[in-house]
Amino acid sequence: MKTHANVTHVSPQRPGLAIAEVRLTPILIADPPLLNTQGVHQPYTPRLIVEVVTEDGVAGVGETYGDTKYLDIARPLADALVGRQVGELNGLDRLAAEACGDSPAASGADTVDVGGLRGVQTSGKLRLSVVSGFEVACLDALGKSLGLPVHALLGGKVRDQVEYSAYLFYRWAEHPAGGRRDDWGAAVDPAGVVEQARRFVRDYGFASFKLKGGVFPPDEEIAAIKALAREFPGKPLRLDPNGAWSVETSLQVAEELGDVLEYLEDPASGTDRMAQVAARTGTPLATNMCVTTVPEIREAFTRGAVQVVLSDHHYWGGLLATRELAAICRAFGVGLSMHSNTHLGISLAAMTHVAATVPNLDYACDSHYPWQTEDVITRRHTFRDGRLPVSDAPGLGVELDRDALAALHKRWLVDDGTMRDRDDAAAMRKADPEWATPAVPRW
Repeated sequence: MKTHANVTHVSPQRPGLAIAEVRLTPILIADPPLLNTQGVHQPYTPRLIVEVVTEDGVAGVGETYGDTKYLDIARPLADALVGRQVGELNGLDRLAAEACGDSPAASGADTVDVGGLRGVQTSGKLRLSVVSGFEVACLDALGKSLGLPVHALLGGKVRDQVEYSAYLFYRWAEHPAGGRRDDWGAAVDPAGVVEQARRFVRDYGFASFKLKGGVFPPDEEIAAIKALAREFPGKPLRLDPNGAWSVETSLQVAEELGDVLEYLEDPASGTDRMAQVAARTGTPLATNMCVTTVPEIREAFTRGAVQVVLSDHHYWGGLLATRELAAICRAFGVGLSMHSNTHLGISLAAMTHVAATVPNLDYACDSHYPWQTEDVITRRHTFRDGRLPVSDAPGLGVELDRDALAALHKRWLVDDGTMRDRDDAAAMRKADPEWATPAVPRW
């Protein structure tokens, strides 16, 4: 159900900039049948929309994961935020930890995070993903109150446009058990992947390409990358099997594709395996799995396990922490780009603002956004030549579409509980009842 923390508090510090209300709206958004090593995307995936309202009535919006374990953290944090200054952001993670207490989500879990595939879940990782949505909402409200864009609150932009990459997936034409059908068709071989890439170029102008791998045996995915290289000679290409390969398989793929790959993303799981691969190949390795929190940085960087980090403000706890990560990468000479998961226009706006402020944004950013046909903002973002302009409007520069939000929340309300938690393996079992999440390494 929709959660409201609706308490009025008069701040003695900055009247009008204290938080008077926090609204949490869980929603379900349509998702195509995109394949990965865990299974296939469900017909609908949960997201959480956060609204932070100041005493002056200014509302800021944020977005993050909407699975039950995230809602269990978000609800007490929403209550705890009331009365705080909207700009008091540095203590949000600590506040979330204190607010959660003994909630079920506070203890974390010993399973792999399906939505982001960022390794084993912990209570800290779950909290940071929730905090990110609240921080973005606060920055949006603060920017609107001060008449400043979010990028100005982060120190100012260093670029007027942010480049994004085409995110290619093996996929089915439709979900096996219902859900929305789109006009993309199936892509389960090199020809299908190339045709998908052509459409991304035609519709959005993307000039680099990333293929989500770990779905088919490595030889088939090598063939798909080589087909892309023939179709788009000289264009940057990336392959991401989400840690599905052994060290030896990773090395074989790196040898086969080293002359066409911009980088190879998470070929093997864990820092140790990645370090073993990196020590024996000259192909740059990228990650959004073994480096997603500050404690994971030291080992990965000092062992040379990764040469590129794909930052994600949902993982790191917000936009301020993303900038801190960028500074650490500069210090170690590690490249930087941005990871993406199933998201809507609020998160894309936040990504674009922080990306605009990072001097060392070395690679085009990932984005699932072209795959999402639904949104909660009044005006969808439009990629031109594979880029998004950086908004100079106050806050994020997006406006919440109340009717769309209500409709997507209603879908969440009437769901029987099967879609409120993302489970790619369960979705795959609709097509293959014997499917089980593969052991790592898969090949």
